[in-house]
Amino acid sequence: MKKELLIFGSNGALGKGVTKLLKTKDYDKIYHFDFHPEEDNPVPTSIYIEIEDLSIEENVKKAFANIESAKDTAFFLFTTIGGFAGGKKVWDTDLAEWNKMMDMNLTTSFLISKHFALLIKDSHSGSICFTAAYTGLFSESAKAAYGASKGALIHLVNSLAEEGIEINLSVNAIAPYIIDTPANRDWMKDADFNSWMRPAEIGELIYSLFNNYNFVTGNIITLRYRFSII
Repeated sequence: MKKELLIFGSNGALGKGVTKLLKTKDYDKIYHFDFHPEEDNPVPTSIYIEIEDLSIEENVKKAFANIESAKDTAFFLFTTIGGFAGGKKVWDTDLAEWNKMMDMNLTTSFLISKHFALLIKDSHSGSICFTAAYTGLFSESAKAAYGASKGALIHLVNSLAEEGIEINLSVNAIAPYIIDTPANRDWMKDADFNSWMRPAEIGELIYSLFNNYNFVTGNIITLRYRFSII
């Protein structure tokens, strides 16, 4: 059976780290979807596709038009698409910011999951892993719009996991607290970076989910703290 991988947001800080790891694995094709796709150490299996605003369904349809369903193929999808806004209490949050978070974190995920599920219906099977957030499960002050959008995404994951049983589709999500990226290091210079989630390690986790996709579904995996073992 063939295995094809779709990565949405492959050029972001998390996406790059996960992509670098997953490119070493046993996928027959890897589709890299990003707003400005870059061929960073390309491998023969890589296909780079430019995307536009994924809160617009026509743009999502256009992205998925690059992939053909196949009864002898299992498809896997990891997405980092989303955004962050914080620092405001509920009473200081304007509607535009609220709607932006819902579009970036929920609407895009809904549309990606919808069209991926349609792909899976005409293929062998598949699995999708979303990037949720710790805040989507455990509320934090001044992050209401962001947390609510990620919380709604988590509900979407659970719903799709239940429905996916009918079409051999498993659905999970990671919920990191903070990821070790250059931007985050610059933002929190005095933090203990060794306790932060590392993109390559997250990539190994996602690969493990995909490797066991026929029975691992409906899980929100919190990534709160790491410790060194070396």
